[in-house]
Amino acid sequence: MKCQRLNNLTKNWYLSVRDETMAPARMVQFIKNHVATCEVCLTDPELNEEIDTITELVLPDSKIPKAVRLQQEKESAEEEEDDEVEDNDNDTDSDEEEDDKEEEDDEYMDDDDDVEDDDLKELD
Repeated sequence: MKCQRLNNLTKNWYLSVRDETMAPARMVQFIKNHVATCEVCLTDPELNEEIDTITELVLPDSKIPKAVRLQQEKESAEEEEDDEVEDNDNDTDSDEEEDDKEEEDDEYMDDDDDVEDDDLKELD
């Protein structure tokens, strides 16, 4: 944030939200009201992203407007798909290693190797 006043106000408002003396939605509204009237904020190109981040941190999912939530879910789904494609391209050996480990676990947990009561009596 380039606007020092907004930075200070946001900190104060957040403390009020944390102390439960202000509703999180009210804090977001105050931020948006300040941005709409502040010349410094209006010229800050990254401010909207910062406001979105603050909103995600402060507001519970149920209080974020539905249109915004749907957009966020769409973006996160696209990012996950991109990550999966990258993971599949870069890391095929790890799947084989995971399969080997699962087989080892299965062998270790074999039912035939269960300890019987008779075996325990022999140790006494």
